[in-house]
Amino acid sequence: MDATFWATVALVLFLALIFYMKVPGTVGKSLDARAEKIKAELEEARRLREEAQQLLAEYQRKRKEAEKEAAEIVEHAKREAGQLVAEAKQKTEDYVTRRAALAEQKIGQAERDAVNEVRARAVDIAVEAARTVLAGKVDQKVGGELFKSSLDALKTRLN
Repeated sequence: MDATFWATVALVLFLALIFYMKVPGTVGKSLDARAEKIKAELEEARRLREEAQQLLAEYQRKRKEAEKEAAEIVEHAKREAGQLVAEAKQKTEDYVTRRAALAEQKIGQAERDAVNEVRARAVDIAVEAARTVLAGKVDQKVGGELFKSSLDALKTRLN
């Protein structure tokens, strides 16, 4: 009996033992379980990918809406700023107009006051000059009466 015979017998016994212990079935079940696990992982990955694509689409939509809203806010702010500028310009023009009118009134009043003061001074000078001239020509009693009557006449004219 040679070694080949014993190697063949050992191989046959080994194969019989493997089949007796149902190793091919166990290996098959193990491979099937592993295939099922891989299939479930692939299905989960596909589901997660679809969910991620949906979330991405939703976030892109929200980003577009936010950009649109931001653009509307900026446009609204620009309109308000334009209105505020126009309103401020109008108020400034009104203020300048009122101040100019007030200044014109003050200037007019100052002119009237100056004219009245010049008139009063002119009357005082005229009265003094008349008194001096009349004092030299008329006696004091007649001069005093003339002065009083002239002064009364002048006062009635001014009032």
